[in-house]
Amino acid sequence: MSDTKDDMLFMEPSLKSKSLVEEEKTASAGAIDESMLSEDEKKQVEAFVKQIDISNVKLVNSYGASAQKGISGFSVSITKSVKTKEFGDVGDSLRELLAAINSTTTPEKKGLFGLFKKGRQKVASLIANYESAETNIKKIEKDLQKHHQQLTKDVFVFDQMYDMNMDFYKELTMYIIAGKKALEQAKNTKLAELQEKATSSNDQMNTQIYNDYANSCKRFEKRLSDLEITRLLSIQMAPQIRLLQNADQEVVDKLRADILNTIPLWRNQMVLALGIEHTTRALNAQNALDEMTNEMFRRNAETLKQGAIDAAMASERSVVDVETLRKVNADIITSINEVVKIHEEGTQKRVEAQEELVKIETELKEALLEAGSR
Repeated sequence: MSDTKDDMLFMEPSLKSKSLVEEEKTASAGAIDESMLSEDEKKQVEAFVKQIDISNVKLVNSYGASAQKGISGFSVSITKSVKTKEFGDVGDSLRELLAAINSTTTPEKKGLFGLFKKGRQKVASLIANYESAETNIKKIEKDLQKHHQQLTKDVFVFDQMYDMNMDFYKELTMYIIAGKKALEQAKNTKLAELQEKATSSNDQMNTQIYNDYANSCKRFEKRLSDLEITRLLSIQMAPQIRLLQNADQEVVDKLRADILNTIPLWRNQMVLALGIEHTTRALNAQNALDEMTNEMFRRNAETLKQGAIDAAMASERSVVDVETLRKVNADIITSINEVVKIHEEGTQKRVEAQEELVKIETELKEALLEAGSR
């Protein structure tokens, strides 16, 4: 409607108890009638019908324009929201969160390296991974909170947009009903009177006046048709707003779950992992100590056993073994026999030497005698 005082009767109607879909179900498909209106709104329509002057070109051209502008503005806002909606930043933050958590849950290497990896190094590695991930997660958590706050505001804005669209829809409905009633009354009264006057009169101006008013009715009827198209856009806009709102709400719910559940749960699991690792280290140390104690007992028992055997054998052994005596005796006998043999051989050699000396002496004597006789 125009910006006149009377137009204000149709601005921001108070009926918000029904949704657009519910209101459409109360009337036949494509039909617009007063059953959609409350009693107060019906009174407003009746009051405005009396003020509509179809022959007023300015009124016809601006009829329902404010509501149409509102719907048009909504269309631009929704289109802009869809184009500029940046879920990529949220997705990037969630992927960074997943990467940070995965960095602390890397499976331990198997094989000799994994089996013999020192507990202290493992704990240090866990703490280092935790601290590194915690730094990243704190930053990501802040980003997620910002996304959550922004999307929560968007959800609230969409809710306001839905209510405002509902108001414009109601306003357009009231414009259309009032306009149709005014048009019907104009056709049945003033237009019929002008037609009869033009028909019964020979004055050409009466015919022109009738034609002008008939054209005004047609223009006004076309104006009402335009408003019905705009009203249809308003109906279509309602589910579009809800779709965008629901999409934002789903992301808000997911971010809330990540902030309130996933991140605290990860922190708890890291504390548990460190605690379990400390317990495992203590148990391993205890097991190692027990194993060392058992090994020490085994070694001492073995040493004690060998010592007892050696002591028993030593105590049962005589000062000089029989074998030793037998060997000594054999050695003595052998020595005696060797000495006797040597003496016998010496005696024999002396006898032989004596005989040789006698022989030599005889030969020398004979040689001397022979030499003297020459």
